[in-house]
Amino acid sequence: MKNLKQRLLNGETLNGCWLNLGSAVTAEIVGLSGFDWVLIDLEHGAGSESTTLSQIQALEHTSAGVIVRAESTEPQRIHRVLDMGAEGVMCPKVRNAEEALKVVKGLHYPPFGNRGVAKMVRATQFGLNFNDYYQKSKDQILGVVQIETREVLNHLDEVAAIEGVDVLFIGPADLTMELGIFGQFDHPDFLDAVQRIIGAAKKANKAVGILFFNPDDYQKYHKMGIRFLACGADATFVADGARNMANKLADFRKPQI
Repeated sequence: MKNLKQRLLNGETLNGCWLNLGSAVTAEIVGLSGFDWVLIDLEHGAGSESTTLSQIQALEHTSAGVIVRAESTEPQRIHRVLDMGAEGVMCPKVRNAEEALKVVKGLHYPPFGNRGVAKMVRATQFGLNFNDYYQKSKDQILGVVQIETREVLNHLDEVAAIEGVDVLFIGPADLTMELGIFGQFDHPDFLDAVQRIIGAAKKANKAVGILFFNPDDYQKYHKMGIRFLACGADATFVADGARNMANKLADFRKPQI
């Protein structure tokens, strides 16, 4: 593991991005580019659990820690990607403390959680180091809950206080949609919600994360105290590169006056 949880506890700022193409090749390219972490997106991405394993394998020799966004808070979805070797799990649309606790229970073995025991899985080197993995997993597996519903804004302190919730991750698109101000990331209602999330996390000594779409917004969020930051995705990197090249070639094709 790349020690993402310990690095956050030590106060580091960690930069990441999304992987939503379901491709081991693009995962490896992105992993080698210098991000601290990447997120394999099973909620909206093109891949599935069957493509997640190959992506995690491709990222093994890179510097990027691997987080997987599960489709839901169901324990089986969480167990599955952890067994593949994910360093952390993000769960979307967590609405209250009960759902946050369900996520945490799925992340960890008994007595702290209810994760099922399977030794012959990739995370334990197929049985070679289960005891070591078991002993270290609670301190190494990163629990990320997404704050992106109107309801959860009424339960921020309760969610942040749960042991095993390590990052409150703001989902700006969904949160602004729920607030009736979709895409207005400078709207006072959104900024107020962000400050409330940061305040709850600070009281509980937890980290805050956010996905943003314009890299120029980095300093704004970092100055607020957000230290788990993500911008871009493999799909956007490919799309932007392809469009830029096509546009350049099209310009060369135009008649020179």
